[in-house]
Parts: sequence; structure tokens; C-alpha cells
Amino acid sequence: MEFGALMMEPLTSATQWRDRVRRVEDAGLAVLHVSDHFDRSPVSPLLALAAAAQVTGRIRLGTLVLNNDFRHPAVLAKEVASLQVLCDGRLDVGLGAGWMDADYAVSGIAREQAGRRVDRLTGTVELLRELFTTGGPVTRTAPGYAVRELREVPRPPTAPRLLVGGGGRRVLTLAGRTADVVSVNFDNREGRLGPHAMATASAAATDEKVGWVRAAAGGRAPVLHLMAYWAEVTDHPREAAARRISERGLALTPEQLLDSPHALIGPAGRVRERLAELRERWGFGAVTAYEADLPSLLPVFASLGS
Repeated sequence: MEFGALMMEPLTSATQWRDRVRRVEDAGLAVLHVSDHFDRSPVSPLLALAAAAQVTGRIRLGTLVLNNDFRHPAVLAKEVASLQVLCDGRLDVGLGAGWMDADYAVSGIAREQAGRRVDRLTGTVELLRELFTTGGPVTRTAPGYAVRELREVPRPPTAPRLLVGGGGRRVLTLAGRTADVVSVNFDNREGRLGPHAMATASAAATDEKVGWVRAAAGGRAPVLHLMAYWAEVTDHPREAAARRISERGLALTPEQLLDSPHALIGPAGRVRERLAELRERWGFGAVTAYEADLPSLLPVFASLGS
């Protein structure tokens, strides 16, 4: 199983960022991820990964995930191609339709209805796939753009891995059909981590979501990815779950949180069992945890290989 770290701790200096990035690579993890929010994310993702590329040589560098509404697809294609060259082919470009109300409120970017956001995401994904495959020129029109003879400049020697993430049927169907990596998430149509999103964190909801991906994938075999939002090796899992619920104001009971596939909380043996369940029941081949949760998790990850 491939293990990753999502870098969500505050950024204080270039030296601090370089040191953190090196520690994650030295820990043996497979992927270093950065997120894409305004107030919530500590760094601008593509810039941060360009800096990370200069002090690492093995670990893959990924976005989890870029909000498709924040960048014009042609501009994004140029940035992705450049970053793939700068990181020597280690880029995982993750995309989503956008969801968080707060991002749209602080930026003034319009948060349109989910269907229109997914339409635009589909157009971006299809454009990137064509460019990754052919290098261009590409001429096409889709919701949000109309490009004419667009080329992939610079032309990387290998294409980035494309990750598409979400929790709704349309996004996961798109991901199953097109992506190299599918990140199965909550259904965040409310624009916040409210009761609906938390209801879709369950095992039963994950069964359904993975089914959508597999139906769309057909003969393809994309890597299935899961974010472990709640992760901690502890002999007191219920107390740890209650603390996480209180900190985030989540609409869950401790038992519901512990039962979620997105939770890796418990003694080391129980965490290993959950990781085995993720692989055997759902077919997940990649799991990411928050950087802050890594100290207790790394021995477990090391025992399973990354």
C-alpha cells in the first residue's frame, strides 16, 4: 500500500518548509500532498511543490486536490507541464470540482451549482488527458474554456499521474473513466462538513462510491485512494475519537467515527487491521494522513511497506 502525507501545518519560513519536506521523504512515505484552500491551506500548492522538488529526489509530489474553479484550464496545463519537468516526472496532479463555501466567500469566486462545477471539471480533465497523451495542438471548447491549438509547453518526458477526487456519483464516475488515481471522499455538496457529508463517511457509503468507480472504469484499474482524516495510534480510541469530534464540531458519534473507513484510530494492531480491510474490502491502494498525525503512524506504515 502507498502511504502519503498531507502538509497542513503552518508555513513559517523556507527553511522550515524544506526541513518538513525532507523529513517526510526520509520517513519513507510515497507521496507528499498539499491542499488548495484559501484560509485553510498553509501554502499555495503548485509553488510549494516546486520548492519541494528542489530538496527531494524520490517522493512523489501531489495536489489533494486543486479546486478546478481557481485556475483557467489552459493556465493550469502550462503550470502542470512546467512542474512535471521541475520535479523530474514525480507529479501527481489532483483535481476536484470545488466544494468549500468559505473558499468562495473569501475569494469572491462564484460558487455555482454542483452540476455546472462538475461540467467544468470534466472539461478540464479531458483537456489535460488529451495534452498528456498527444502534447497538442489541442483545439476544443468545453464549459469554462475555448482553446485553440494549445500545446503542452514544456513537454515533459512522462505524463503526470492524474488524480480526480470527490464523493458524488458524477465526479467518481468521471474519475473512474479517466483518472490514474481516484480519491474517494465525502460528498461535500453542502459546502461544509455538515451532517450530509458525515453520513457519507460510513462503510456502506464507501461501498456505494467504490461501486460507481468500478462501474465507470470498466477494464481500467485506477489506483483507489483514501484520505485518513482521523488517524492516531492509541490505546484509548473512543476518547481520541471524541476529542476529534469536539475539535471539528462533527455530526458523528465516537462509534460512527471509529467505524468510518476514513479513521485509523486505535492500537497499532487495530490500525493494521483497518488498513488490511481498506485493501481487501474496497481495494484501496493508497492512503494519506495528515502530517501532524504521522509520529504515531509511521511505525505502522513502515511495518506494512510503502
